Amino acid sequence: MSNQLSQLRSEVDREIAAFLDQKQPVLAQISADGSVLLDSIRDFVAGGKRLRPIFLLTGWLATGSPLTKSAYQAGAALELLQACALIHDDVMDSSDTRRGRPATHREFATYHRGHKWSGSSEVFGTGAAILLGDLCLSWADELLMSIELEQVNKDLGKEVYDLMRTELMIGQYLDLLEQARGGGSIERAYQVIQYKSAKYTIERPLHLGAVLAGGSNQLLEVLTQYGLTLGEAFQLRDDVLGVFGDPSQTGKPAGDDLREGKQTVLIAETLRTASATEQEEIAYHLGNPAIDEHEIANLRKIITSTKALDRVEEQISSKTALAKQAAESKIIPQDVSKLLFQLADAATSRNV
Repeated sequence: MSNQLSQLRSEVDREIAAFLDQKQPVLAQISADGSVLLDSIRDFVAGGKRLRPIFLLTGWLATGSPLTKSAYQAGAALELLQACALIHDDVMDSSDTRRGRPATHREFATYHRGHKWSGSSEVFGTGAAILLGDLCLSWADELLMSIELEQVNKDLGKEVYDLMRTELMIGQYLDLLEQARGGGSIERAYQVIQYKSAKYTIERPLHLGAVLAGGSNQLLEVLTQYGLTLGEAFQLRDDVLGVFGDPSQTGKPAGDDLREGKQTVLIAETLRTASATEQEEIAYHLGNPAIDEHEIANLRKIITSTKALDRVEEQISSKTALAKQAAESKIIPQDVSKLLFQLADAATSRNV
């Protein structure tokens, strides 16, 4: 990570910590038992890459405006929104880990079990995680709406933020739907990418930063050209890492997307050119939580031998190039264009 990106992340970290510190006496006044929730949120957000806040800050800078405390607070709000999304995503996927530590619902199940309380530890863990995600969502809204800006910019920002949250939730549902009905469609896999990842991770954060700083519609159009294509490349890289990634880097078990039955573009590309026998093997093993390392290796071999991995890598490269082309627009300050280039490389190699 460059010095500039490290500095942006540090400023966002500072605002997250300050906001959570403000919430400590609020929770303490309600109940001493609430402290475990705050501790869990602190631990969870400590591991984030701050990708969405950084894109928000870059959108702000693209207007030519200097960064302010309000900009960093808006970035902190997006990180709390991301915490909500990930906590709930892990519940829906029945994931065991996140960022190299137990997923939140597993953490609270262990907490319940350790106290030898009555009832199901798993049900308690799931309920606590849902509530914790809801709390993060509520606090994200509160923090974003508390920033000091001209009201017209805040109103425009709220429109972007509201749309961003709606797109995220619908994208998550489409992801669930694809897993339920079997997938295999490249078109539908890209639809999931667009709403669950491309818009939510890159385009809307760029838009939010730009409108909060008074950016023009022309700038928003350029940021869309950059954000959607890079967002697709970003998610395609995530799909590859979900099958071939190193657990020490991803924080997830090897082949976790295969266990969860993710109907990704990578899987759709594989099915498109796989033999009937290979398609049957994929259908049999994909989504099996008990799949072993040997079976994962066989699925990886099919993905590689059908050239699906090569095709997805080509798409990542071409989409990243298109995003960089958009970033060269004369409407964007030159130093911000350089930052967008750097972010494009970092997002598609996962070095942010």
